[in-house]
Amino acid sequence: MRGLIGVAGFFLIALIPHTVAFDPLDPNGNITIKWDVMSWTPDGYVATVTMNNFQMYRHIMTPGWTLGWTWAKKEVIWSMVGAQTTEQGDCSKFKGNIPHCCKKNPTVVDLLPGTPYNQQFTNCCKGGVLASWGQDPQSSVSAFQVSVGQAGTTNKTVKLPKNFTLLGPGPGYTCGPAKIVPPTKFFTPDLRRKTQALMTWNVTCTYSQFLARKHPSCCVSMSSFYNETITTCPSCACGCENRNKCIKSDSKLLSVVGVNTPRKDNAPLIQCTHHMCPIRVHWHVKLNYKDYWRVKLTVTNFNYRINYTQWTLVVQHPNLNNVTQVFSFDYKPLVPYQSINDTGMFYGMKFYNDLLMEAGPSGTVQSEVLLQKDKETFSFNQGWAFPRKVYFNGDECMLPPPDTYPYLPNSAHRSPAAFATLLFSLPFLFTILF
Repeated sequence: MRGLIGVAGFFLIALIPHTVAFDPLDPNGNITIKWDVMSWTPDGYVATVTMNNFQMYRHIMTPGWTLGWTWAKKEVIWSMVGAQTTEQGDCSKFKGNIPHCCKKNPTVVDLLPGTPYNQQFTNCCKGGVLASWGQDPQSSVSAFQVSVGQAGTTNKTVKLPKNFTLLGPGPGYTCGPAKIVPPTKFFTPDLRRKTQALMTWNVTCTYSQFLARKHPSCCVSMSSFYNETITTCPSCACGCENRNKCIKSDSKLLSVVGVNTPRKDNAPLIQCTHHMCPIRVHWHVKLNYKDYWRVKLTVTNFNYRINYTQWTLVVQHPNLNNVTQVFSFDYKPLVPYQSINDTGMFYGMKFYNDLLMEAGPSGTVQSEVLLQKDKETFSFNQGWAFPRKVYFNGDECMLPPPDTYPYLPNSAHRSPAAFATLLFSLPFLFTILF
């Protein structure tokens, strides 16, 4: 009976999609899209749509977010402020006033910086770029206004849009159904009066790295002052399918005008390396003091077509509970579980190194971290000084195998194969000797 239950449990787990979006280092992270109906019109309503990025370290970089949905009935968009649809669709049945969009499944994008003031809306016009909540809460909001026609004109007749999609800027996000929530409340500028939306619904979108890409997008290499060995990124850490499309660092093609220009499909131009990753994070154990130790962090960009703005680097290590000083980077502890403080987010200082340039001489940012030792746990043995997890821009990086980490010279670097060989050789030695 137990065997049958075990088999049934195995198949039940197998049926659960592996793309379920859950990040153990940011368990509550999501992007919430809120629709607030602010007024009724003769044939519909005017709504404010607000997008809040509640992810601690995952932002949406250029070319920005793309939001889509499917109308429940035959709704049209009469006008928009602060955003626009990418297609108008077939509006041939309308005479006089022509709607902004007549498509059943509109696709909406943010307006660009520099948009005329009469077309702007609060928190709009950033080209779809959305900062992470942990890095810059004020820039983690985007909003626009939409006037919807041929729709319900009361709380009971409005049908919620469905099949929401979000690209940020590529795939990876899964959006749940729209859910009616208590109306949003607003304060007047003098804070003496409170108003509220006529109707509010929320859509929650979560991110899954498995949906975003087949391979990791970054890798980790390691070194230390106590060992000359440099542990490089694993070979083909980010997949080698595009090895024939990579470009060597000394190639003459790099001098061709326009080769670095980003493409609409965001296709990368990666420097040829054994790991084929656009980003490499190097962790170097630099110095050892009596009560402290120092680590040097280096992030290198191998993509010739992307400058990483507002980049973030998340590291999990048990000694991050006692960070004394961080040089050249900003730092924020991440404590998703109040009893455990072993994760932190590093990010660039504004207007100094918050931009990681394209591959080349300037495509590197680095900093050093000074940590105070916990005498009960601190050790250089068995790779303890190296990180458990590393994320760049919200995607987990591939770490090298633990048995390749730099080890202490005075500790025996035991090889399981060598130990097994020794065991099998003992009988033979005894036969010869005795």
